[in-house]
Amino acid sequence: MKEITIKYQCLKDEINNKLIEEFQEKTIEARKILMGKTGLGKDFTGWVDYPLEIQEKDIDAIKEVTSKLHAISKCMVVVGIGGSYLGTKAAIDFLSDYYQTPDYEIIFLGNNVSSQYLKQTLDYLKNTDFCVNVISKSGKTLEPALAFRFVKELLIEKYGPSYNKYIVATTSEVGSLIHQEALENGYYEFFIPSSIGGRYSIFTAVGLLPLCYAGYDIYEVIKGAINCNQACLHLPFEDNPAMQYAALRNIFYKNGKVIEALVSYEPKFKYLGEWWKQLFGESEGKNNKGLFPVSLIYSTDLHSLGQYVQDGIRNMFETVIDVEEDQHEVVIPKDENNIDNLNYLAGKKIQYVKNQILKGVTQAHVSGQVPNIIITIKNVSEYTLGYLLYFFMFACGMSGYILGVNPFNQEGVETYKKNVYSLLKK
Repeated sequence: MKEITIKYQCLKDEINNKLIEEFQEKTIEARKILMGKTGLGKDFTGWVDYPLEIQEKDIDAIKEVTSKLHAISKCMVVVGIGGSYLGTKAAIDFLSDYYQTPDYEIIFLGNNVSSQYLKQTLDYLKNTDFCVNVISKSGKTLEPALAFRFVKELLIEKYGPSYNKYIVATTSEVGSLIHQEALENGYYEFFIPSSIGGRYSIFTAVGLLPLCYAGYDIYEVIKGAINCNQACLHLPFEDNPAMQYAALRNIFYKNGKVIEALVSYEPKFKYLGEWWKQLFGESEGKNNKGLFPVSLIYSTDLHSLGQYVQDGIRNMFETVIDVEEDQHEVVIPKDENNIDNLNYLAGKKIQYVKNQILKGVTQAHVSGQVPNIIITIKNVSEYTLGYLLYFFMFACGMSGYILGVNPFNQEGVETYKKNVYSLLKK
């Protein structure tokens, strides 16, 4: 199969040829604007071509710093919030095993203001050799700035004057407090291009450095992104899953479906959903417009929110991520006593059961006026990860232009920050 395939199911009166033709034209125009960098937020479209622009020396620099950090630490603390952490967390959860202890651990700090989480994280770090990757374009965001203050103090306590060798700053080269501090104290540094916003930054050092530290093949991640870039830019609408996805979600939105639920049957895709929520929510939620993005894990949420999805307000659709290849062929055993009456499944794979649940759920929800978009990826790998993340980013850019908003700013986020700083009497 292709790296990504897409199909949809809905009731007959929810999509017609006229709607498809209308939004096909709008999507083609949106791609033209995104490729030409002529639309709203054009100064923040550097991510579109960035995977193609990464040079060998950029990768070598990341690998060199990673090697130095491996020699002195077993754990990296990624300090960041929003796009400075969600993409990396999503990628590592996507690729990692559920229970295998990694050679090099990644933990996250600065994405909440929980004193319990902070205290327990610091207590844990006291007993391990760790390094810090502080990620912030400005260095002014409150939550990660506070967290960095605490872990920096602990590094100084543990390592004395050489503490600076345990810190990597990923930041802006201009106007950044973190950059200023890094220069003064000799931290390792990587720069985020000014033309790339946080939620579109996973293919910069923001994501590549922690992934490299964790032991993943960042060449394959970049390769996946490059190949997706070429498909998104050059394939016609009828062969272009990203364009089809952008069109379909806007068709459903026009039909009154104002909530999009990203669904997966793989628990470790949870943070992929969290990253996706920021990507689309922050890109499209403007001018009293935009789909509200939520994420669900089935079968778990079928037994908590499934009732609402089936019979609640008819204002949503689902986008389901499915994986074609079965990583582990787990076969259901026969039980001689058959107390659970499940011997009719003996000899079948768990993947078969999952596939039947997916089909049954789709049929049920579609019949209940919840349209389904089904995105199928080939497997779980670094290459597929890079391909999938770029797919969503490109679709998001087009979708924002179809909606008529700037997909690359987030002025609404600043409102709460102003209020908080006022209350803290900055």
